[in-house]
Amino acid sequence: MDRICEALSALRAPLQQGEYDLHRLVMDVLDHAHIPYTHEVPLAPRCRIDLMCGSVGVEIKRGKPEAARIRAQLSRYAACAQVSGLILVTEKTVAVPRTIGGKPVRVICLNRLWGIAL
Repeated sequence: MDRICEALSALRAPLQQGEYDLHRLVMDVLDHAHIPYTHEVPLAPRCRIDLMCGSVGVEIKRGKPEAARIRAQLSRYAACAQVSGLILVTEKTVAVPRTIGGKPVRVICLNRLWGIAL
């Protein structure tokens, strides 16, 4: 999980990207770091995460997701046995717990990586 977060911390995404553009940028960063992943992984019925890097799930959100909604989504992912931890990549800051369902959660906030507060 640390290695994935370290790689994602190098990401500098331009403003006004679409969500799938952000997916591509994240996948490019993971490729560059030689971190294998699978895109659009079904975890359960009607429950699909953006990326899986081994047992670590990566969810990518454009803009500022609604906190309650993203917590509910991450909780569904954390309930899946094949997920050992979660990383949320989002453009703007959103508060989520450090653990959900007993699994670690990390947030990579792109506006912080830009060095400005939006």
